[in-house]
Amino acid sequence: MNIRLGAVLFGLLMPALGLAAEYDLTVDRVQIDSGDFVKEGIGYNGASPGPVMRFKEGEEVKINVTNNLDETTSIHWHGLILPFDQDGVPGISFPGIKPGETFTYEFPIQQAGTFWFHSHSGFQEPDGAYGAIVIEPEGREPFRYDREYVVQLTDKHPHSGDRIMRNLKMMPDYYNREQQTVGEFFSDASKDGLMNTIQSRMAWGDMRMMQADVEDLQGFTGLINGKGPEQNWTGLFEPGERIRLRFINSSAMTYFDIRIPGLDMTVVQADGNNVQPVSVDEFRIGVAESYDVIVRPKDEQAYTIFAESMGRSGYARATLAPEQGMEAAVPQLREPARLTMADMGGMPGMDHGSMAGMDHASMEGMDHSNMEGMDHSNMKGMDHSGMKGMDHGSMAMNQGAASDPFYAKGSGLMPKAANGGKFLSYSDLKAQDPLYEEREPTREIELRLTGNMERYTWSINGVKYEDADPIRLKYGERVRFKFVNETMMTHPMHLHGMWSILDVGAGQWNPIKHTVSVNPGTTVYVETEVDAPGQWAFHCHLSYHAAAGMFRKVIIEGGPDSNQAKAEVVTEEGGEA
Repeated sequence: MNIRLGAVLFGLLMPALGLAAEYDLTVDRVQIDSGDFVKEGIGYNGASPGPVMRFKEGEEVKINVTNNLDETTSIHWHGLILPFDQDGVPGISFPGIKPGETFTYEFPIQQAGTFWFHSHSGFQEPDGAYGAIVIEPEGREPFRYDREYVVQLTDKHPHSGDRIMRNLKMMPDYYNREQQTVGEFFSDASKDGLMNTIQSRMAWGDMRMMQADVEDLQGFTGLINGKGPEQNWTGLFEPGERIRLRFINSSAMTYFDIRIPGLDMTVVQADGNNVQPVSVDEFRIGVAESYDVIVRPKDEQAYTIFAESMGRSGYARATLAPEQGMEAAVPQLREPARLTMADMGGMPGMDHGSMAGMDHASMEGMDHSNMEGMDHSNMKGMDHSGMKGMDHGSMAMNQGAASDPFYAKGSGLMPKAANGGKFLSYSDLKAQDPLYEEREPTREIELRLTGNMERYTWSINGVKYEDADPIRLKYGERVRFKFVNETMMTHPMHLHGMWSILDVGAGQWNPIKHTVSVNPGTTVYVETEVDAPGQWAFHCHLSYHAAAGMFRKVIIEGGPDSNQAKAEVVTEEGGEA
């Protein structure tokens, strides 16, 4: 089967809008059936997820969006390079789309690959307002495939986004279903010794933290293309075909570990950009990321696409099969992940409650790579104030495991393939073709990811969005961003309008991404060519972290005058992002 015929079949199997240059979208109240529960939500053209929008590189698109809600809405075209006033962020890009109004987005398609779109108003996205974008390249792809499917993941919760945020503010562990048990205490005591286990529990208790705090939001049903595990979305194939799976994580809060038992996966794209192919058995997809993989099932049998949450609290499931109705075994969830002291990292910006009295002045010369062996039972009463001058970048990097510097050594979040094989790391990603010439950055900006889990506030450099000054960049410069994660949560950081060149040590072959995950206790560096005039959003893509303050406005100074002038007239109406 050739590629063109495969694309035709894909169009029959998945909702699509065709390849015309003009599109119509309505934003509607919809019913969402997860298989576990039915709830009211928000969707596009009467459904959630919305249609798969298919564009061609080089075309000019016009998208008419009609708001049928009784509240302001918006659409952000996630990962697309476009004029800032078409980016769809109320209060930054434009005022938003009022009830009953139609707003027309118009922008050129300057790229190819797998992307997605979603509302940037309130909690409409976790309530169902999202869809996929597939962009066909002008030229040939550097890899072959016979058929393709979008595999769009989300974590559908029976509660509305507003209710979830209220509950997290009231009790941060409200949705934690994986708390440690008495049985786990005795199991740990048998493995690690009674006193070590007691001391560990006391240390976490003194810090008012839990090792089970891997995911803020549990109790969800994982969906693939709008179908729950029991509804079993199925993609068809002929044995021997190469199938391109376009994975998109549209979750509000959930990282997924993805495997297809019995099939090798070859990663060919990350965040819509081609990468040098790498064969893996499993990969972790952060919130808002996308990965394209090629699989080649040779046997006439069904295969399970299994997406297990990072905290092991839930999963999404779909099937690849030669015919409808076929199923394969669904794996059991693995043991729940547990944070370790290594995941504490350098966390001076986080208010740890009773930790505030700790004296860390003497810690400056310590080797933190051995933190997991420290006796933390006497940490209460110490003063953290002396930590402020420490270089937490080097501390976090010293913790990096030799096999994967993007995780703290000894981290409880360190991924392992279920079959003992290859698990994808950021370090494996190399650009297929460099997008930019390699050059030295003009300056470095440190962004410490900070927060208070007890009060459920999240911030950057200890300041919430509403209290922060914008980040100002100069058109034409190259900026190096240094992310230092001082919290125990993983944060997918998304810069609108410009690419992030992720530093994996590969020089000009460093991969180009729109969303970069920063794990607890680590420092991650990215560089950005400041080539997009106007003003943009920069935030953690965990919905409730962004809403709680881990968000910034970025203003580009200089550049084409017309765009700069437009930036000055954007109002703050409907400005919640």
